[in-house]
Amino acid sequence: MKGLFYGLRGKEISLILIVLTCTTILIWAWDRTPLLATFLPPKNRLLQLPQDILSGGPPTRSTLIDSEIHVNKEIETFAENETVNHQEGRPFNIAAPTDHESVPAPAQKREIPPYVAEKAAKNEQTFEAEKRSTAENPTILTGSEGYNNLTSGEKKLEQEQSAGIVAPADFANISSSARGKACNYAKGKWVVEDTRPWYSGSTCKQWLSSMWACQLMQRKDFAFEKLRWQPKDCELEEFEASKFFRRMQDKTLAFVGDSLGRQQFQSLMCMITGGEERPDVRDVGEEFGLVKPRGAIRPNGWAYRFPSTNTTILYYWSACLCDLEPLDIKNRATEYAMHLDRPPAFLRQYLHKIDVLVLNTGHHWNRGKLNANRWVMHVGGIPNKNRRIAEIGGAKNFTIHSIVSWVNSQLLSHPQLKAFYRSISPRHFVNGDWNTGGSCDNTTPMSIGKEVLQDESSDHSAGSAVKGTGVKLLDITALSQVRDEGHISRYSITASPGVQDCLHWCLPGVPDTWNEILSAQI
Repeated sequence: MKGLFYGLRGKEISLILIVLTCTTILIWAWDRTPLLATFLPPKNRLLQLPQDILSGGPPTRSTLIDSEIHVNKEIETFAENETVNHQEGRPFNIAAPTDHESVPAPAQKREIPPYVAEKAAKNEQTFEAEKRSTAENPTILTGSEGYNNLTSGEKKLEQEQSAGIVAPADFANISSSARGKACNYAKGKWVVEDTRPWYSGSTCKQWLSSMWACQLMQRKDFAFEKLRWQPKDCELEEFEASKFFRRMQDKTLAFVGDSLGRQQFQSLMCMITGGEERPDVRDVGEEFGLVKPRGAIRPNGWAYRFPSTNTTILYYWSACLCDLEPLDIKNRATEYAMHLDRPPAFLRQYLHKIDVLVLNTGHHWNRGKLNANRWVMHVGGIPNKNRRIAEIGGAKNFTIHSIVSWVNSQLLSHPQLKAFYRSISPRHFVNGDWNTGGSCDNTTPMSIGKEVLQDESSDHSAGSAVKGTGVKLLDITALSQVRDEGHISRYSITASPGVQDCLHWCLPGVPDTWNEILSAQI
């Protein structure tokens, strides 16, 4: 040892002594100072492999059970920490600031910007579409997993919150509304609203047929125009044409159905224009094959485009919502194959151009209409042999389920499409039918009722058809049932003497509410 030190120079000996001294101090400080131990991870957080794995063998059943128990204990501890954080009055947050970080003051409540509220409404529709796909097995999301499963719109809103565009409280309100239970717009009551109607039936001549404009008739009471539908458990947003056009920017809305669908189409055209003349609106019927055939009174539909937002609104007449095919194209008096299991050719050809689709049928399903139109029921490409389907009620129900099923099958390949099936509009003939002296003379609003409290639709065929599909039900049957005073009644200018119209509605009128509910769900 002596020889070893003699072989070293003075500087080298000094360096060795310094190293030994520092090492001794460090060891002493480690034992005396617990703070340094915090730099090591806790023992229960270290990766601990069972002995059977360390020895090279496969894990035993007892090892797997022990591991599961260990994991469950960790989860329980995690849940307890979450509870403690809530009890302390601080919402649980994985990324909560530490003690040495400054905690920002809570944001002051402020009004939600209109465009953000609009995004929230769109998010609600996106979420509802996602929710339908898992309706049978709903999943509750919590923590960071919940964030990963937010819609893109909700994530955008959260990013805007972080950037200070939306206050945290505002985001919480929007997000909970967007992810909450869908509003049942069909449940509620009628209330008087002096700001109605949205337009005048005497001035909306560019879009409204005179046979439905009751202000151009001899009717003198118009209290029915001053009613607003108020849902029971939620708010029906106020209709605004500007908001509608923002939502329908570069989009096409199509009504496909019978004359009640045409009424809803004309109602919407009057609502979004305020009943004013719009010379800038373009007739684009040719783009959808909506031209008047030779010898016909009118085309099979109409399509109009608003150039400022590139928004197209169209209507196509399909009273039965099934494909009609002439059996002999050379014979003008030919019968038509009424393919109950085949969608109208119009939809098969133009569905890719449609963003919002509203379907309806109902009042042409009677033997007199079928015989007058020379429609012969076909299923599977041949005349129907099924006795149950041969009955009018069975044929109608079969067709509704068929068209809804087909549209639902197209949603995946048409991701832009939002589809609605509108429930049947009620008739109010009393003491007979349209051709046997039936009438609807009542002119007093809400005299037969004003409130709807049922949860299920009165149109059972429509309700059962859309159940479990991505097609939404536009349920207007019950809320329209208590509005018997809103029909054209004896004031019709086209009906034969003594015949009342207790099927179609005066416009402005009840169909405006259908469109308010539709607009709220777009």
